[in-house]
Amino acid sequence: MNLRINFLLVGAVFAVLFSVMNCSELSLPTDQTGDGIKLFNVMAFGATGTGTTDDSNAFINAWKAACGAVSSSPVILIPQGKTFLLKPIWFQGPCKSPIQVQVKGKLLALPNLGSWKGLDIHEWLAFSQVQGLIIDGQGQGQIDGQGYNWWKACSNSNDCTRPTALRISNCVNVRLSGLKHFNSQRNHISIDGCNNVIVSGLHISAPEQSPNTDGIDIAGSTNIHVMNSVIQTGDDCIAINTQCSNINITGVTCGPGHGISVGSLGMNGEVAKVEGIYVQNCTFTGSTNGARIKTWQGGAGYARHIIFDDITLINTDNPIIIDQYYSPNGVNQTSAVQISDVSYSRIRGTSATPTAIRLMCSQTQGCTDIILMHIKITSAHSSTPTSSKCINAHGKYTDSIPKVDCLLP
Repeated sequence: MNLRINFLLVGAVFAVLFSVMNCSELSLPTDQTGDGIKLFNVMAFGATGTGTTDDSNAFINAWKAACGAVSSSPVILIPQGKTFLLKPIWFQGPCKSPIQVQVKGKLLALPNLGSWKGLDIHEWLAFSQVQGLIIDGQGQGQIDGQGYNWWKACSNSNDCTRPTALRISNCVNVRLSGLKHFNSQRNHISIDGCNNVIVSGLHISAPEQSPNTDGIDIAGSTNIHVMNSVIQTGDDCIAINTQCSNINITGVTCGPGHGISVGSLGMNGEVAKVEGIYVQNCTFTGSTNGARIKTWQGGAGYARHIIFDDITLINTDNPIIIDQYYSPNGVNQTSAVQISDVSYSRIRGTSATPTAIRLMCSQTQGCTDIILMHIKITSAHSSTPTSSKCINAHGKYTDSIPKVDCLLP
């Protein structure tokens, strides 16, 4: 009997030693699912989830542990029913494995401007240089920028630095889905220098008068698909900026807001390069613009191969607009971004203004290969017919209300 007990004790000691030797992450507060996926719950890293205590360090430590983990897909869990107050955080890659962030709770930015003193005020939450990043709210997660004080402080200034609430930069293979995102200090989401990003199932909202609260800004990126989302903001619902290609926007409802915009491009002599833009099956409700292209005088480069198709308009101010005079003074200059090969098709609904189609192209460069077909835009005010207006726009139209006789051959 004693021999058997001693044997069991020795076996237990060896089992413990073997575990310690072969589990380098034994001290980390993680759980492992049956399929080998490691869970990194921010609560296990010291987060309180009260919404009043700064939980930034817990998030930073959870990220470091998950980013350094070798797993099929480490998961950072931000649990449901908790609210987390966070300072600006950079979630920096590269990581050893693709990584998933499950946002089931609520994230809060610091509400008072004084609390940001000495902190980076360009971004609030930023993910950089991560390959294989999934941020999933599963329809429950919330991101609240608490931007009211920022809007007030910057209401009388065009040069007021404010944080972008969520920035994804220099990342590859990204999935962003299922989040409610509201009241950003400035842009809600910025996608910069990324490749292969799918954004879906978002609800982005801020008051109509909140300044520069773009829904999604895209720059320097390729192969981006934004779909099946609702965006209601004080600026562009989606803005596609320079160095972008193969951008698909489908199933987006926009309004209030400034529409889905290509640009602005060409500011301060910038050389723009934008092509392969496809906007389909989108709805504009009470927005100040619908399908918009905007460039500054004095710019250079091109915006080409752009399609707006299957668009519904409800009381939209400028349903179809090209504005190559997007500047405070709008003075014509000798150089401009070259706009070409733009197609508008199957666009129907109501305009809040008499001029439903405005193609205001550069007097020196002009726009070429502008095609409009199957357009039916009537007035939101039944007694007022809609009309079109052009400056140096070249192309053709068929089956259009209003007619676009101002197009040049």
